[in-house]
Amino acid sequence: MKTSFTFLSFAAAFLLQMAGFLFAQSFTLQQVLSAPFPDGLVAADTGRIAWFVDARGVRNIWVADGPDYTLAGGPGAARQLTHYTEDDGLPIASLRITPDGTTLVYVRGSEASGEGVIANPRNLAHALKQQVFAVTAAGGEPRLLGEMGCPEEGCEDVQLSPDGKWAVWAAKKQLWIASLRGVAVKGTAPALKQSAGLAKALTEVRGANSQPKWSPDGRYLAFVSDRGDHSWVAVLELHRPRAKSSSGPGSGPVRYLAATTGRDGSPRWSPDGRYIAFIRLAGSTRDDAMIPVMPQPWAIWRADVTTGEGRELWHSGDADRDSLPGWTADGSFYWSADDRIVFASEQDGQNHVYSIAAGGGPQTLLTPGAFDVEQVTLSHDRKTVIYTSNQDDIERRHIWRVAAAGGVPQAVTKGLSAEWSPTEVVSNHTSQIICLGSTGTTPAMPYAITPSGDRKLIAASSLPRNFPDGLVTPQIVTFPSEDGLTIHGQLFLPPPGKGNGAGLIFTHGGPIRQMMPAFHYMDYYHNAYAMNQYLASRGYTVLSVNYRLGIMYGRAFREARNGGWRGSSEYQDVVAGARYLQQVPGVDARKLGLWGGSYGGLLTALGLARNSNIFAAGVDFHGVHDWSAYVGAALRPDRPAAPDAKNARELARQSSPVADADHWQSPVLFVHGDDDRNVEFSQTVDLAERLRRRHVAFEELIFPDEIHGFLLYQNWIKAYLATEDFFDRKLLSKRP
Repeated sequence: MKTSFTFLSFAAAFLLQMAGFLFAQSFTLQQVLSAPFPDGLVAADTGRIAWFVDARGVRNIWVADGPDYTLAGGPGAARQLTHYTEDDGLPIASLRITPDGTTLVYVRGSEASGEGVIANPRNLAHALKQQVFAVTAAGGEPRLLGEMGCPEEGCEDVQLSPDGKWAVWAAKKQLWIASLRGVAVKGTAPALKQSAGLAKALTEVRGANSQPKWSPDGRYLAFVSDRGDHSWVAVLELHRPRAKSSSGPGSGPVRYLAATTGRDGSPRWSPDGRYIAFIRLAGSTRDDAMIPVMPQPWAIWRADVTTGEGRELWHSGDADRDSLPGWTADGSFYWSADDRIVFASEQDGQNHVYSIAAGGGPQTLLTPGAFDVEQVTLSHDRKTVIYTSNQDDIERRHIWRVAAAGGVPQAVTKGLSAEWSPTEVVSNHTSQIICLGSTGTTPAMPYAITPSGDRKLIAASSLPRNFPDGLVTPQIVTFPSEDGLTIHGQLFLPPPGKGNGAGLIFTHGGPIRQMMPAFHYMDYYHNAYAMNQYLASRGYTVLSVNYRLGIMYGRAFREARNGGWRGSSEYQDVVAGARYLQQVPGVDARKLGLWGGSYGGLLTALGLARNSNIFAAGVDFHGVHDWSAYVGAALRPDRPAAPDAKNARELARQSSPVADADHWQSPVLFVHGDDDRNVEFSQTVDLAERLRRRHVAFEELIFPDEIHGFLLYQNWIKAYLATEDFFDRKLLSKRP
């Protein structure tokens, strides 16, 4: 099998990195993981911006004011607003800012498990709570608004009223409302009790109710009522509270919009508040087959808020590529100020942004070309689409803009950096785009974009002084898989003269992910990228493989045939990466290992089960080991009578590491938290016992009460140090 490897290409890569390594000093894992990770960037109408930061497990909110966000010591300079001080396992999510910029609202604490338990990775004797807080931008202690306890990863969704006085969120299958005045609290106690004057239930409606959206005038709330095999968009009229009352608005009857047997979601208000646009998916029959990949046709509807009557504005085709792009659909769906509906579709094989008139009519392709769009938002005046894509740079994200009515897209950023989470702000009549960004050697930070496209760093003071300057810029490589599909990756070369002969394959999770030659925009992979940098600094040659099923290489790549539980076709890309790595100068083909988390843990286990002759050791972070546990009624509750259910379970089993456990010979380190809500801890329990019975060497690092994406910084440090130690001992024969 031929690859794109040549000696000259690696010689060139070597020379490019010589200057960077000449004076580079070694660094510790703690140093490369010390950078604060920013997320949740939001902006007020006044131009004030805010974001939250995870600095070694200590999470806090920062704010800055325009137009001189980057002026150190100036009146608008970035400043820390909250003052939490511990690596306490309480993440911050769903940061919101009132239109006037005076108040910020956020959620603190993890989501609840299926049993309603909030994660407690510090192993405290008392239960924790997931709570909603408000804090004044001028400073002061946070105010408790109420409890949340939403039931799944990423479920936190607080929505503020247009007048900035009320917050609504979904919890316990209902909508809850609270005044932003809240209840003042002292200190940072995580288990404050609910008391009078806090959030109250706004609904007691059948089904699981979520996705609240305020009308422009604050008079109504739209939400989604999920009834299992069907869901509807509903509208609730709010009655104003009596004078001096803090009990919150009351509500009238619920009106369901154009109710059918379909699955409706993603409600969006028209600028005048008269209509709601929403996405409608078709239902499924109880005896649809499970193994064939079924297209998901969908449509855009518009309904009258007063009458509840609706009509279809647009519908997709019936082919696979016409299916709803679930990974971006909700975040790319908007009603613009010039009365156009903006949406994402993969109808041409790439994820692109389109728009149609709110009254219906032909679609307009806004982002033509051979690339994918990921994040989408609207400009401050809501007439322009601002988005991130990999146009002209398939391995990174850059910011672009185009009129919602159509036109020629314009690049906002470019170069060897990566940008995400764009938002346009207007301050003192000055408009600019704020974003988060990184490079191959600098971690994620907030930036202001100049008219020329340059990035100006915001909050430079938050960077640790000892963040290492000896990082490598990974080389972008491609190689063919066994079936000829081109696979992309990033190659981390060790410093000249420091290679230890061992090579490592890294596989990301998801699998709806893409690793980049830069620090990642998700905290989990920001850490993983830092770990690959650290491993390279310790002499390992690391290849991060963007295997099929990942994003940004087109729909056909992401929806590859026979992938996942239907055949694990993506595993051949891991083997191809290993063959490529074996040809890299300085790598001993007998000293190959692999590591990854979640789906990457699955691929690590597959490598050791199927090819212990290639992979001498592996570190498996919370991987899936038996697909059949997820196939059937548990995976597809809408298909309990599927005619191929038995065959589906058998196919899933054969696609899993446990099917080849009898061939497993190489040692493995399992890393797992036993309160994992994404991959059941039993997946590791089962596989460990199988290996024990076969006398296969394995080690375990288990974190009681920890979840999938470790909440404690100290646990990331422990896990990554254990990973290095394991590979040192198993690949390099080092002994403690």
